[in-house]
Amino acid sequence: MDLAARVHSVQQRLAQACERSGRDPGAVTLLAVTKGQPPEVVRAAVECGLSLFGENKVQEAKAKIPLCPGRSRWHMIGHLQTNKARDAVRCFELIESVDSLHLAQEIQGCAEKAGRTLPVLLEVNVAGESAKYGYRPEQLLAELEALNGLRRLEIHGLMTLAPWTPDAEKVRPIFRRLRELKEQCEQALGAPLPHLSMGMTGDFEVAIEEGATLVRIGTAIFGERPPPGKVPRQPAPPPSNAGGAADLESRGP
Repeated sequence: MDLAARVHSVQQRLAQACERSGRDPGAVTLLAVTKGQPPEVVRAAVECGLSLFGENKVQEAKAKIPLCPGRSRWHMIGHLQTNKARDAVRCFELIESVDSLHLAQEIQGCAEKAGRTLPVLLEVNVAGESAKYGYRPEQLLAELEALNGLRRLEIHGLMTLAPWTPDAEKVRPIFRRLRELKEQCEQALGAPLPHLSMGMTGDFEVAIEEGATLVRIGTAIFGERPPPGKVPRQPAPPPSNAGGAADLESRGP
């Protein structure tokens, strides 16, 4: 299966999930995760109709984005260190992984110096996994007013990374809880939050059924991620199943 066929397959699955849940497919945006993929693969993806891409690491994005088509759009989806905030503000149109007030304040300062206002998503560790980043739900609600007071940041919604499981139904409660938390935040802020970024190759259909507006897909589009230093010029063969440990495309070492 070539890249165009992969993209078409994912788009069909997305549309079918929307149909099952009575949603407009236009309300869900496909974000292609390009960690480890060279610029020529991004260009091929753009030719297949994709326009939104996600990177995990600022350094990789700094080198890659200038070599990609100008119409491509970029989100930061990996953990962001405060010392990389200035470059992230310059590289990305939206940062999905704001996971602390301290980081948000650093981004605010960099955005102020850059003279721009930056949309962000607040990352929530719904499952409370110790190895993952993100706000605890109660901590997010406690700091929401302070976050909303950072005038160079626009809070556009929430993001989460669900625990990996071969049975996507097992993480449905995680996605449902994030949707409920977004509703709590909307009530506290008195304003709508347009985005829920949740769902990857193995579970994005369930995420859509629970209200995802952004799904972050890597493996189903590009195949298994190549080892470091061995990035092929063409996408690798498709995986034998819809998910797997290698599909944690919104996080990297």
